[in-house]
Amino acid sequence: MPLRGKHLLSINDLTVEEVDLILRTASSFREISTRPIKKIPTLRGKSIINLFYEPSTRTRSSFEIAAKRLSADALNINVSHSSASKGESLIDTGRNLQSLNPDVIVIRHSSAGAPQLLAQHCQYASIINAGDGMHEHPTQALLDALTIVDHKKQLVGLRVAIIGDITHSRVARSNVLLLKKMGAEICVCGPPTLIPMEYEQYGVTVTHELREALEDSDVIMMLRVQRERQKEVAYPSVKEYFMLYGLNKEKMRWAKPNTIIMHPGPINQGVEIDPELAEGKHSVILQQVTNGVSIRMAVLYLLLAGNEETD
Repeated sequence: MPLRGKHLLSINDLTVEEVDLILRTASSFREISTRPIKKIPTLRGKSIINLFYEPSTRTRSSFEIAAKRLSADALNINVSHSSASKGESLIDTGRNLQSLNPDVIVIRHSSAGAPQLLAQHCQYASIINAGDGMHEHPTQALLDALTIVDHKKQLVGLRVAIIGDITHSRVARSNVLLLKKMGAEICVCGPPTLIPMEYEQYGVTVTHELREALEDSDVIMMLRVQRERQKEVAYPSVKEYFMLYGLNKEKMRWAKPNTIIMHPGPINQGVEIDPELAEGKHSVILQQVTNGVSIRMAVLYLLLAGNEETD
């Protein structure tokens, strides 16, 4: 079955059954990436536009690779060299791109709600939110869920600690929405200046003590300190932040022996996590990147061709 909605703008757009469907579909697509010729004709003739107003390495490249492995045509718009640099509004950009008859527009924007605005003004194309301001990043939460399931077999009943700059993290919000929906227990941890009060309304545990967050957690999700979004410095110094909230081998002794460590990237080395730990036996960070391609293949497929018979 395809997804019910035309767009993927928020985790709230998805039911539990649809999340399961995306994860199962992504798992079935993994084999394609191991072939000598990494391509199937599932979305041949479809066109995908990547419209990124913010820098991106992992998300943008994985959407492009996902489209090409499904035989779709992918076009990357360099916004800094587009009419947006001349003052063209997002609505006008969307309308002009819609005139090219793409099947999907993948958008990343610094303003929360930009994908929803684009969806209102694009009559035909499906819109996928690849990150909007400090709001959401749905496909990141989906690939994180797939990575967790790979190692823990299920999401129900797991304890997940999300640690760091919660205030500015769209990854944190999407993961809280998805993991709570799927039955996991969530603890968010960070300086008081970097955890908004609204998180208490999500039914998660809020703590400012790293040890409390790490103990009994099955998954540790470290977040990047987003200094580019902070109008004022939210902590005295990088050294003090790492001392209180940075993850290293000594602090990992508070966690379970089989706990996995995640990070959405890019990593501020030595700020959120010790480099040796980021590359150690507990880390699944690179697997997250790999799973990003499979998840985005699944989302594109289910939005465009989920109800069509394919070879």
